[in-house]
Amino acid sequence: MAPVAIGQRLVACMLNISEARSRDVVEKVARAAVFDGRGGQREGTTVLNIFNDHDYNRSVITITASIDRIREAVLSACEQACQLIDMRNHVGAHPCMGAVDLVPMYPLGEDVGLEDCGKEARALAAALTERIPGTSAFHFGFADLPQNRGLAQRRKEMGWFLKDPKMEAIKPDVGEKLDRRYGLTGVGASPYVMNCNVTIDTQDLGTGRRVAQALRESSPGGLPGVQVLALPHEGAMEIACNVESVLGAPPEEDWPTFSIRGQPYCHAPAVLISTRVAQLAEEHGVGTKGTALVGFTPQECRGLAEWALAQGIAEFWREQHKVRM
Repeated sequence: MAPVAIGQRLVACMLNISEARSRDVVEKVARAAVFDGRGGQREGTTVLNIFNDHDYNRSVITITASIDRIREAVLSACEQACQLIDMRNHVGAHPCMGAVDLVPMYPLGEDVGLEDCGKEARALAAALTERIPGTSAFHFGFADLPQNRGLAQRRKEMGWFLKDPKMEAIKPDVGEKLDRRYGLTGVGASPYVMNCNVTIDTQDLGTGRRVAQALRESSPGGLPGVQVLALPHEGAMEIACNVESVLGAPPEEDWPTFSIRGQPYCHAPAVLISTRVAQLAEEHGVGTKGTALVGFTPQECRGLAEWALAQGIAEFWREQHKVRM
């Protein structure tokens, strides 16, 4: 397949699905994003990365394309996921509500605005519920009009953080009454969100929660843009961080920066998060075991997307598996 023009109107979708224990299922979902039903490669679309976590039974698939091409790629992946994943049988340590649990759209660079991604996310949610009867969705971020409520707030409203959410009481923004087979999908748009998970060497949930609370943006001394959960993971506690991009100049020089339509954004660097978690854990007499980045920074994502698309590489994750989780 001939390489395509690069750098124009690029967006990323970090598709979160509730499956990680079947490699075959996850790869079928990823391949559905970049190959059509006849096996032909979709022009201008690539899967940069697949992150799997067995304990969480959750995978994150990084799909990038121009905003004009992203919808069909993501919808096809969602269709495959809904065919292969049954939430009635799902078991995993990570909170989730849907076979396709999260569909966030992020602009990559100056050519696409947040409102553009929000409009596309709303169209995608509508198409998903039409294409797969029984699916339903809620909006967040720039897809949630006019409130623009963030993902954490919307998840709380929907009961996502509860161990046993009352599905029958949920009123989705799109779709009919929830079908437990498919569950509920969050679809939205925001500035880029990076994931940084730090494992601390304890099985004590209370310690994990105290570390998470102190790190969280909403706490005094917390890090701007950082949303945190403490989750049991591989015999220890993982401090799982959603690192949201923050509007404005960076509070410190070492914070990575980028812009969207001329507006400056920055995000907490992974090394700072790792260091802060280590300091907080040490206060409780606990060490750390390691840090994992899920996917890429915004700058890495754009650069790799441009390179992969220039080379016509659809399954770029196969190039990455030796060096990236």
